[in-house]
Amino acid sequence: MDDIPIPVKSQPTRLTDQFRLWLRQNNYRYKTEQTYLHWLVAYIRFHKLRHPKEMGAPEIEAFLTHLSVDRFCSVGTQKVALNALNCFYRKYLRVDFPDLSFRPARRKPRVPVVFTDAEARAIFEQLHDPWRLMAEIMYGSGLRVSEVLRLRIKDIDFGQGQIIVREGKGSKDRITMLPRTVQELLGHADVSTTQRYLHVLNRGGLGVISPVDRAGR
Repeated sequence: MDDIPIPVKSQPTRLTDQFRLWLRQNNYRYKTEQTYLHWLVAYIRFHKLRHPKEMGAPEIEAFLTHLSVDRFCSVGTQKVALNALNCFYRKYLRVDFPDLSFRPARRKPRVPVVFTDAEARAIFEQLHDPWRLMAEIMYGSGLRVSEVLRLRIKDIDFGQGQIIVREGKGSKDRITMLPRTVQELLGHADVSTTQRYLHVLNRGGLGVISPVDRAGR
């Protein structure tokens, strides 16, 4: 599965594995690790497999300009690639390039598409649990897909009508609302009492059952 970290040797010989080990030792999230390794490999391939230590600011600028001009990437994509190379060179190799000059991607003005309440309900009615529960949590509470998948019963406060998101974007915790419709799907329409559940899994030790898993049973 893509969300299971691949094993890394304690003394890797490949550059990408060395960088991967450094990211883990410095407590970067696995999703960030995957993203940074993706852009580092793309950067190396763009320059015909040259070693990054043999390259510098001109090569970084050429790659970032390529993303904007040839790949028509978005502002966000180019920024993520820049962050990955910045982390690799400045933090890992400790080489600084203060005056990078490249063609920035253009942000296209777009009007966001927002569902009406009726449209959202029509979509939910076509889904079955646990998919409906996941979709309603994302829509009503503003959670990301990865945050829903990591959600645990102990992170839901039915009394306060809140969800505690652990280690969200930027590894930060936050509190968001728990919609009444989601409480009903979880079997807690009465919000007068706070209920928190910690389950024991018979799979070799302690564990926490996600409310999404429970709703699908």
